[in-house]
Amino acid sequence: MNDTLAHLPRAFAGKTVLVLGDVMLDRFVYGAVDRISPEAPVPVIAVEKETAMLGGAGNVARNVAALGAKAVLVGLVGQDDAGAALRGMIDAEAGLEAELIADASRRTTEKVRYISGSHQMLRVDREDRAPGDGAVLLAAFKARLATADVVVLSDYAKGVLTDAVVREAIAAARAAGKPVIVDPKSRDFARYDGATLIKPNRKEAAEATGIVDNSDEASEEAGAAILAMAPALEAALITRGGAGMTLSVRGEAPVHLPATAVEVFDVSGAGDTVAATLALAVAAGASLAEAAHLANLAGGLVVAKLGTDVVTAAELTARAGSQQGEPGEIKIADLAQAREIVEGWRARGLKVGFTNGCFDLLHPGHVSLLSQAKAACDRLIVGLNTDASVSKLKGPTRPVQKEQGRATVLASLSSVDLVVLFDEDTPLALIKAFKPDVLVKGADYTVETVVGSDVVLGYGGKVLLADLKQGQSTTALIGRMNAKA
Repeated sequence: MNDTLAHLPRAFAGKTVLVLGDVMLDRFVYGAVDRISPEAPVPVIAVEKETAMLGGAGNVARNVAALGAKAVLVGLVGQDDAGAALRGMIDAEAGLEAELIADASRRTTEKVRYISGSHQMLRVDREDRAPGDGAVLLAAFKARLATADVVVLSDYAKGVLTDAVVREAIAAARAAGKPVIVDPKSRDFARYDGATLIKPNRKEAAEATGIVDNSDEASEEAGAAILAMAPALEAALITRGGAGMTLSVRGEAPVHLPATAVEVFDVSGAGDTVAATLALAVAAGASLAEAAHLANLAGGLVVAKLGTDVVTAAELTARAGSQQGEPGEIKIADLAQAREIVEGWRARGLKVGFTNGCFDLLHPGHVSLLSQAKAACDRLIVGLNTDASVSKLKGPTRPVQKEQGRATVLASLSSVDLVVLFDEDTPLALIKAFKPDVLVKGADYTVETVVGSDVVLGYGGKVLLADLKQGQSTTALIGRMNAKA
């Protein structure tokens, strides 16, 4: 199965997911809390940054697009600023189309989260839950059904997925031969009968079945109870937070999937990522067990990110590949991915370090430098010269190892948290992009001769000159090898 998982994300391209559900606008307000209000015993947030993004069913669609497929989103919005903001975001999102039905009688669902460090301090919701125009929603849904490979019903109980809409949407999809993945909100799971798979979280499953225990055995019972509620439902996948997931497929033994998150920072939108990945894996021909395994990996990736974020096909491929004995590969990122990761670290108050080099043949001197660098920070980024850059600096016979091999070896070290390749002669552009708190080079440099030291010192960072191990040099090592040959 591992080999299949690693290749599945590559099959997402060209697939289309039709998402019907409650679209909402997610706003995030980030700031520092260092005092209590004199007016009331509540914290005061000094706002530093605000962001907005597609939420709810919109976040499912955004995850589909991030995974390299096409998403078609059908939902309701109000004739208000939040609705206009959502339309603008959709227009700007590659791989995403939408049929958003405007309803002047309702407001666009909007959630505003106030966050300090790694803590969500407050959430403010603006919403109307009155049922929408089911006939118009179904007409838009059915018009797009023929070109879809799979359907996702994203239910947040905001008025789109009424009993009638759910029933007709599932019937239409199944008549057209399209699998249906449901992310439920109602306690009555029988209303989703006929779907391919339902994906409740632990709380939703407990409310529907009355089984509140989170053990494997209780989750198996809950899965069986859900399938009993809906005789035409093929499978139930219960997401259980830190306990992982339990997949119950009709006629098969239950499967328990352990949680895969190395670090949990923000669970906002994780269920949307899981739903999108499930849908695409099924569309790509995976079994329900394979789809659940891949979705479990995607969920583990997204909870380590900041806010309502997405997982890319490249990240998921790397994570799936890491299940095959290459754990370091997930640490290798391009500049855009690395910026997102570093932003997440910073939001948690972590100190970021940076060092760079060719690392052609890793030797004890390199290991010592990297260990010293990691000791000076919480997270260490290594800027790695590409093959072209190494050849320009070291000559046509170098590098001995290709860049992907060098990156994989570096990423396998516990002292290294992120590897980013760069083509230039120096890592100055990376240093300016990441703004590390600590810049590290060997003691054969002076602070003044370290590239980027003026930048780092200019914003209050530090430059560390690491002790060198005598007699350790890649050039000398290669020279001795050639002499013996």
